[in-house]
Order: sequence, then structure tokens, then C-alpha cells
Amino acid sequence: MGVNLRGRSLLTLLDYEPEEVRYLLDVSHSVKAERMTGNRHQRFHGMTLAMLFEKRSTRTRCAFETAFGEEGGHPVFLSNADIQLGAKESVEDTARVLGRMFDAIMFRGFSQETVEMLADYSGVPVYNGLTDMFHPTQVLADLMTIEERLGDVRGLEFVYAGDGRNNMANSLMIGSALMGMNCTILAPEGLHPDEELLKTVRSIAEDSGCEVNVTSNREEAIPGADVIYTDVWASMGEEDKLKDRIAQLEPYRVDDDMIAQTDNPDVIFMHCLPAVKGNEVTFDVIEGPHSVVWDEAENRKHTIKAVMIATLL
Repeated sequence: MGVNLRGRSLLTLLDYEPEEVRYLLDVSHSVKAERMTGNRHQRFHGMTLAMLFEKRSTRTRCAFETAFGEEGGHPVFLSNADIQLGAKESVEDTARVLGRMFDAIMFRGFSQETVEMLADYSGVPVYNGLTDMFHPTQVLADLMTIEERLGDVRGLEFVYAGDGRNNMANSLMIGSALMGMNCTILAPEGLHPDEELLKTVRSIAEDSGCEVNVTSNREEAIPGADVIYTDVWASMGEEDKLKDRIAQLEPYRVDDDMIAQTDNPDVIFMHCLPAVKGNEVTFDVIEGPHSVVWDEAENRKHTIKAVMIATLL
């Protein structure tokens, strides 16, 4: 039986089975090939997408808006200054109204609870464009990029270096486990992943035949890595903690020494962007031959288009 995701939301990859993620990635590769050959469609003609933003965005906004618009749909950008979300109107009531007017909703903001409530009350597919807990559309783009550069992700050695309890570390562990890619979170002890989430992810990894490990030891994590990934040291809303984070995370900066420490000439460097060059990654690495961050950014568009095709058509 084929995979059918019509009507499904994407709130976290924890809600998806490995074969469903595989299907989304296959569609992503297909729609990218279409665009590269100029093969255009109008699959969302007459459809509308509500795009709710509490946090600023470059890649997420541009990816959703262009992916939906290219297919003939009408995306509508709505910030906190535009609607009553959580202000004069409850999230539940906003969800009910938007669900009557739009075919789908995307949300980028702070609370995971908000995106879950939108899905519970709207009656239409809801896409998590980032919350403080998860960033599933980014991880789909990451997996697609790794496949383009290194082939099958199963059995690869993936290392995330930095803040091990942020939304990217959480989501990358889940995506790795679902797809059978070994994942190591390299972080100081005070920034290790949540134990309950780690337990859940390790259970998924056991079923898919890979491992999820956590360490504070750079010498233990880096040798043999196929992928090194990092993120900003202070997420949006945490800027006041940057000074402390720099002190904690400086030993985990991705630099030329860390790349060399992999002893892998084909290792790739990844970052979800935006990057603070000189903090979590040096200029030479992000602008160097191992970096695939611009492919990764482009692939946000193709994977988001794939998610919407799979869940709306």
C-alpha cells in the first residue's frame, strides 16, 4: 500500500513513520528536478495558505511563500501586528476562523503548544515552521541535502556540535533516528538534550538500526564524522544569554581543526542559518569547500513544497 499523507499536519517528525519521511524526501527530490528542468505545474491553483509569524524569518517565509505561489496558490502572510492570535482572541478561536478560510496553515513562533492547538481546532493541515521545541521542515531539507551529497544516509556518522537542547538538536536527533543515521550530540553537560526526548529517540533508533549518543568530549565525537552540523549559540528570544553561551560553547566551535579532526576528506558542514560567523562556526569553514549550507537553504523550498503536495492533494 502506498503512503497517503493527505490531510496530515507536520508538527514534529515524531508523528511520522520512517516510510512516510522517505516518501516526503522522494517527493522533494522530484519537485527539485522539476524546477531544475523548468517543468512547472499549478497544483495549488485556487488554494490558500495562512502563514502565521511570531518570529522573523528569511528561509522559512521565502520557502513557504514561493513554493505555494509557484504552484498557483495564494499565500497570505500574517504577523502578530496583523491578527489577534493569542491577544484579543484565543488561539483556538483564531484556528477555527482560519480553518474556515484557508486550505492550510503554517506557524512560526515560540510555543509548540500553539502550533498543536492550531492543528487541533482548525480542521486543516498545519505546518510547524519552527517552535522553541522543534523545526521539522528544516530537518527534511537537511536530510535531502545529505542524500544529494553523500547518498543513502543509513549508517552515516552525523555530529551536531553546540547547544544540545535547542529545537535543531531535538529535531535532528529525531530525523536521524527515523532514517537510520547515527547521531552524536556534542555539547557541554549543561546543554545536553532532554532525557525524556532522548529516551524516545533512542527507541526509534533501535528499531531503525542506528545509535543516538550524547557526549561533551570532542575527541570522542568528531573522528570519522561524515556530517558536522551546528546552530547559533543563542536562539531567538535567548539573546540575553549569549555571553554565558559563548563561555560554555567556545570549545565546540566548528573550525578548521574540527574539520581536520574528522580525518574524512568528504565530510560536509551544515548550518540551518542564519549563522554568526566567528561564534559557532568560523568564516573559513562556512565559506569553505566542505560547506553545503546554501544547498541546504535552497532545499527548504523543495521539501516544504513536497510536504504541501503530500498533505493537500
